[in-house]
Amino acid sequence: MDAEELKKRTRKLAVDVAHLILKLENNLINRSYSNQIIRCSSSVAANYRAARRAKSRPDFINKLKIVEEELDETLFFLDLLNEFNAHFKTEIDAIMAEGETLLRIFVATINSARK
Repeated sequence: MDAEELKKRTRKLAVDVAHLILKLENNLINRSYSNQIIRCSSSVAANYRAARRAKSRPDFINKLKIVEEELDETLFFLDLLNEFNAHFKTEIDAIMAEGETLLRIFVATINSARK
């Protein structure tokens, strides 16, 4: 997979999360988790874009580590939203599957860049 495809997929993840959030019931739990997941999911895409402009291999690795952390956080909050929004399970699971795939890709990329 090339860098441009990853750029599109990370952006799509953020957009898919945002569309999901718009559908959720407005309650204390959803508001709290939604505020956080909007930030971390969009941070995945923003930090991947920054990684593509890295000035050195260590800078690239550091930026990708941020992507990894933000993606892991996104998956955590999707899991929590799934717990309290069972009627959106199919949609949340689909977003989580893409997030887990992206996470594996970024971890493999980090490991390769370190070698």
